[in-house]
Amino acid sequence: MRTDYQPGDPVVFRITKQSTDPGPRAVDIFPAAGGDTYSYQVDKFWTVKEVDPNGTLQIITRRGKQRSVSKDDLRLRRASWWERWFYRERFPKLSQQQDCTLPPQSEPPQSD
Repeated sequence: MRTDYQPGDPVVFRITKQSTDPGPRAVDIFPAAGGDTYSYQVDKFWTVKEVDPNGTLQIITRRGKQRSVSKDDLRLRRASWWERWFYRERFPKLSQQQDCTLPPQSEPPQSD
């Protein structure tokens, strides 16, 4: 399996969560010992923004946040071809994220 990542690669990151009400995308659902909450996992669909020389990936989330993840993290994997097709709207596009991260242009003060 290929482990070298390139900017723009779609990746899936599996996060473990706990709550009283797992959502529809929850998998591997287990009740807590007391029965009040559930532990479950959710797949997050992210895009590689940058690959650092030390093996850290700079990842862009769907909401435009940037995360650092080791390329050897077991929760991280490359998206399969059917995930890239079926969930294509969930993977952020790098061009859209770069437009959102530009600082707002301020207008020069007007003198009267």
